[in-house]
Amino acid sequence: MIGHADIQALIPHQGAMCLWDEVVAWDDARVRVRTHGHRDPAHPLRSGGRLHAVHLCEYGAQAMAVHGGLRARAGASVARAGMLVALRGIQLYVARIDDLAGAIECEAQPLAESEHSQQYAFRITHAGALIAEGRAAVMLHGDTA
Repeated sequence: MIGHADIQALIPHQGAMCLWDEVVAWDDARVRVRTHGHRDPAHPLRSGGRLHAVHLCEYGAQAMAVHGGLRARAGASVARAGMLVALRGIQLYVARIDDLAGAIECEAQPLAESEHSQQYAFRITHAGALIAEGRAAVMLHGDTA
């Protein structure tokens, strides 16, 4: 099982800002991750005691980073750091997520990749219902490993 500590070793997000608890499944074409942390009263993205659905964009972006880290590790490499530069086609189907009982899951898959950038699609669900979806683009930094 790939748990929270393993995920933190793959991505730059640490501590409470590492939003995913576990990797449920992955291959070269996609990753599926799960968390229960959205209910934590000390969640670092909460505002006014609530965790708004717009933060699901960060969850989607971190799922991308997890997938990139897993793919790099499988190739005996380290993923390059990246900066989120665009969100497109974002659809939020709930107003907030701190009140959702049980886990949320995300599936992310690369749509386009180059030496300098990546674009992924992500879908986030709760109890089998779609709560957010969209695309995110990342510009990669540094040399390839």
